[in-house]
Amino acid sequence: MRMLIQIAKAELRNLFYSPVAWFLAIAFLVQCALFYMKGMVPMAKGNDVMNEMYPGMNVYEDFPLTGSFFLQPGGMFQVALQNLYLFIPLLTMGMISREVNNGTIKLLFSSPVKLRQLVLGKYLALMVYNLLLVGIIGIFMVTAFFHIKSPDYGLLLSAALGFYLLICAYGAIGLFMSSLTTYQILSAIGTFIVIFILSRIGTLWQETPFVRDLTYFLYLSGRTGRMLNGLIASKDIIYFLMVIGMFLGFTLVRLRNAREKKPWYIKAMRNVLVIAVTVLTGYICSFPQTTLYFDPTDRENNTLHINTRQLVKEIGNDDLEVTLYTNLLGNEMSYGLPGARNAYLTNMWERFLRFKPNIRFKYVYYYYYDPSLDMGQKATLFPGKSNEEMARDIAKLYRLDLKLFKSPEEMKKIIDLGPEGHRLIMQLKYKGRTEFLRTYGTGTAFPAGDPWPIEMNTAAALKRLVHPESIPRILYSTGHYERSIFKDGEREYWYTTLNKTRNETLINNGFEFDTISLATRNIPENITALVLADPRSALTENEQKKISDYISKGGNMIIMGEPGKQEILNPLLSQLGVQLMDGTVVEPSFHEMPQMVKALYTPAIANVGYEPLMQMISRKFNSKYPYDTIKLTMPGVAAIAFTNKNDFEKKASLLTNKNSTWIRKGELVTDSAAILFQPENGDTRGSFPTGVQLSRQVGKKEQHIMIMGDADYISNYRLADYFNNTVHYWISNGAYPVYLPWRNPTDNKVMVTGRTMIRLSFVYTWVLPAIILVLAAVLLIRRKRK
Repeated sequence: MRMLIQIAKAELRNLFYSPVAWFLAIAFLVQCALFYMKGMVPMAKGNDVMNEMYPGMNVYEDFPLTGSFFLQPGGMFQVALQNLYLFIPLLTMGMISREVNNGTIKLLFSSPVKLRQLVLGKYLALMVYNLLLVGIIGIFMVTAFFHIKSPDYGLLLSAALGFYLLICAYGAIGLFMSSLTTYQILSAIGTFIVIFILSRIGTLWQETPFVRDLTYFLYLSGRTGRMLNGLIASKDIIYFLMVIGMFLGFTLVRLRNAREKKPWYIKAMRNVLVIAVTVLTGYICSFPQTTLYFDPTDRENNTLHINTRQLVKEIGNDDLEVTLYTNLLGNEMSYGLPGARNAYLTNMWERFLRFKPNIRFKYVYYYYYDPSLDMGQKATLFPGKSNEEMARDIAKLYRLDLKLFKSPEEMKKIIDLGPEGHRLIMQLKYKGRTEFLRTYGTGTAFPAGDPWPIEMNTAAALKRLVHPESIPRILYSTGHYERSIFKDGEREYWYTTLNKTRNETLINNGFEFDTISLATRNIPENITALVLADPRSALTENEQKKISDYISKGGNMIIMGEPGKQEILNPLLSQLGVQLMDGTVVEPSFHEMPQMVKALYTPAIANVGYEPLMQMISRKFNSKYPYDTIKLTMPGVAAIAFTNKNDFEKKASLLTNKNSTWIRKGELVTDSAAILFQPENGDTRGSFPTGVQLSRQVGKKEQHIMIMGDADYISNYRLADYFNNTVHYWISNGAYPVYLPWRNPTDNKVMVTGRTMIRLSFVYTWVLPAIILVLAAVLLIRRKRK
């Protein structure tokens, strides 16, 4: 051990008595300073501007600044990692070749120094220098403590660990390359090439099962991603230790082969043995059953939400089977092919495998095409060709065996995916029950660029499996020209209810929908809610009685009306102590037509559920500037009046701005002169409710009724998903959607002014590097004189 430390000290002297190590350290410091200031200076300036206009306002209240500042593209850590491969090869290129060129390698071979002491001593010196680079990053991590309120140091320390392990792996590669040649430039180039290969190997030969797992294990680029995001996995740490050990082993074997005269096959077997031990150990340790995780982030950002974990816990050790159906002729087929399997398991299921490592995965490949699926685009690309001919051409293009894919006739015997549009889809199976887990088109889900559902969609599917009794069933009334959940026209509701290609829609968050004609059927007792959406003709007495009886028994409802049709709903609403007021609410503005009213949310609806945008609005009510909030556009809305009649508790969900809105009596004409307030014609100015929520206790159940003066706000054109989902969460008594509320970030405030940051920018970018440069110059000059 003493000899190893002596070698490390000697190597460190060699490093710091050469200008390369000092140059790299200064360049790395300048790079970190530039990108730290590039992010922090604009943030501090923006904070100053907003605080001048709104004193005391926290501009970044809802944003975790640590991650967005350090780890986003363009952040300091990301840039450091992107350029890291330029630094280490220059540092390691002469560590062993210098001994050969100087002739000292022969002395070392003949000395009592063991080869492993030589290799490990040099590598220990490199590890110490790498700590210097981490220390430079640490300067800015400590600085962030004074610039950001309560920075997430768990996230930063995890990222620093990933950074250190990566540069140590680069160092081991560079040390090995230095032992292969006496030419330092060739050593540096060789290091670049090996790093490049390891950074790309995870995308090669992914179609072959064993080779796919082997190359994915050796894949370097994806290993730091988890730690940069704040998740420490044992398989990642073991991977870096294996890579370091493998290249140090190669170096040791190389030096031993140079000293000893052995047959070529013995020398080759030594390298094979190093590779075999490394790959086998790393491969075994990368299984879900052998992987340990630690999430040190402040809010456990990389861990399943406790609501999802509870569902996984309820499944326990019972079998959960996930079948991925991939259509070779589908739009998202590239994400489901064998070559993308590891990416699928990592991006979609790794967080679930952490808590349930025995999930069974199955894969079914098939081909099917119908022009209605993509408006005939593939038919245009392959004119006159059958399904099989198109599949053969695409399989040839992707170098796939067509025998892997089932024909449409074979698929009919297994499952009918016609209602799902033959898209890339997963089917979950648990205790004989099945649920579809849909994908949502390229780039519409997290992580950006892939089609996999977000955790909230997956949690909804799991809850439907585990608790089928909780599935909410919503019925839409028909027979009076109401809004349709099956049509995709501008005024209809298909996009927000039954569209299976959007992860925000209610069907993808656990709900079931159907329609009911009150003229021919009674309202079932087992439904969650009845929706009466903008009827255009009067309800019959029998239909009104059915609805009244349903309400009196405690049934939940959503009732939506429109200006000009108040008399259709008012007879029904009168028993609730609610009326749609005559006239139309108008809000003239420079940019919009006067009927485009911007309604303000109230705490009554903002505090319902955990929709992220509604939570943000809810926090605004407790801030210094509660009026600075998001508004809901309601194109043509009737004001709502309510009294304390009956035992319902009534609260306004939405209110208009009293300074800019009034009720226009009579017919509203928008295509002529500007709309003016005319009190002599009955116009009334004020703040009017445009949405009202009613609740009461009926037996053991809490009854909820939502009444809206507008039916366009959730139409296919408007898509107010966040408000619509909140309403349905309330209507379903909190059953669905399965919200996953995260604690508000604590690192959400900039604690420094823009002027101070400009001064610090000069210090970190110019003064500090200049001081280190002067010290290095003095040290090197004095060394040269001696």
